[in-house]
Amino acid sequence: MKKATTSAAIAVAVIALAGMLALPTIALSRYGPPAWNAVTGAVAGRVATSVPAATSAANISAQTAEDLAYMREEEKLAHDVYTTLAQKWGIATFSNIAASEQRHTDAIAVLLSRYGVADPAANTAADKYANPALQKLHDDLVARGSKSLTDALEVGKLIEQTDIADLDTRIARATQSDIVAVYNNLKAGSQNHLNAFTRRLSGATTGAGTAAGMGAGAGMGAGRGSAGAGQGAGAGMGRGQGAGGGRAGQGRPW
Repeated sequence: MKKATTSAAIAVAVIALAGMLALPTIALSRYGPPAWNAVTGAVAGRVATSVPAATSAANISAQTAEDLAYMREEEKLAHDVYTTLAQKWGIATFSNIAASEQRHTDAIAVLLSRYGVADPAANTAADKYANPALQKLHDDLVARGSKSLTDALEVGKLIEQTDIADLDTRIARATQSDIVAVYNNLKAGSQNHLNAFTRRLSGATTGAGTAAGMGAGAGMGAGRGSAGAGQGAGAGMGRGQGAGGGRAGQGRPW
């Protein structure tokens, strides 16, 4: 009897221990993200400084995955267009915002990695996109922005307006809090960029008029780089009022 009692106690202890060891395994397999995705090569849970930690299950809907992939390339498009226009027109507005757009697209890349979604921009060069519609949009925007500084600033304004609208759509569809947080951060940044382009565009177009009035040219933006380039000869307040010698200039450090 004593021997049977001892054997029963041992059996109960073994079952309890097995249960204790099994619980973490069950919890991890059910709720935790995989450490490595063999298809995409993505390390689950990789977190960048600007991206909040995941607070929901690793599985996301096909729509959310598609949205992330699209926004990754849309943010890259903004960066690439602004980089090209910065080289074309030589103003800091484009180069500064291009740097910000790089951080935006990097933040989306973190989410793609976290949720095991293939990154469409992982192996593409600058100005190249997996999405044909974005490729065409990029090419059209660069062509338009290369015509004049005013056109370039209009392109920047259009990109940011489009980005805000697209983010609003995706915020409404997303359910993961980390994805929503990143989208909201990107939207706030895009609003700042839009404000910057709007202010710069206002300066670039003020004064465009007729030869009899403020000049027939590009406006204040063409001459607001240094004192003396302002109201001189010919192309609006940027380079002058009318066709005459004009005043010394209203240069501003933009």
